[in-house]
Amino acid sequence: MSGHGHGHGHGHGHSCGSEGQHEPAERGLEFGLYQRIDLEKLQCLNESRDGDGRQVFKPWDQRNLRDKYVESDVDEELLFNIPFTGSVKLKGIIISGENDDSHPAEIRLYKNIPQMSFDDTGREPEQAFRLNRDPLAELEYPTKIARFSSVHHLSIHISKNFGDENTRVYYIGLRGEYSEAHRHEVTICNYEAAANPADHKVESIIPQTNFIS
Repeated sequence: MSGHGHGHGHGHGHSCGSEGQHEPAERGLEFGLYQRIDLEKLQCLNESRDGDGRQVFKPWDQRNLRDKYVESDVDEELLFNIPFTGSVKLKGIIISGENDDSHPAEIRLYKNIPQMSFDDTGREPEQAFRLNRDPLAELEYPTKIARFSSVHHLSIHISKNFGDENTRVYYIGLRGEYSEAHRHEVTICNYEAAANPADHKVESIIPQTNFIS
């Protein structure tokens, strides 16, 4: 059954990628957000082997390697809880699996819900996509950037595949912009530390400099 259809693309990934795309190196930089994931805290629920979910967030030039993947366990669903080390503006996502019915068919994206469980997936997602089979990691699904402009934590729920009992994923690519989180926190801490001893002085100065008339 897997033999019908899109076999013409084998071995010609570079030609598909060159239409309207930049150099592969630049493309790889665009999909560099995997470096901004706190992998130690990343969770993948319903993975068949512990830790496999982390392996699909990998460099652009490794997207078509088949040695690292995650497979679902008791049914076709997978839920990734992805904490970032800063603030992310998410612009697009690529999900690549096998060229068969184990490939994800639908994903739902949620933002800033740490420790999300399958019980939480009944709520309205920020965005949902119906996927096509994409064994060569060529199809990008653009997000509604206004909804994903300040993402500290991203949850990806793979809710169904194309009919197999289990889902297999080789690569998840995230495209977007990253900004450091700790700069903001440091600014707040410094301000609070410096503000306390100066409070009384500020209060006494304000009425004198308040030129109303």
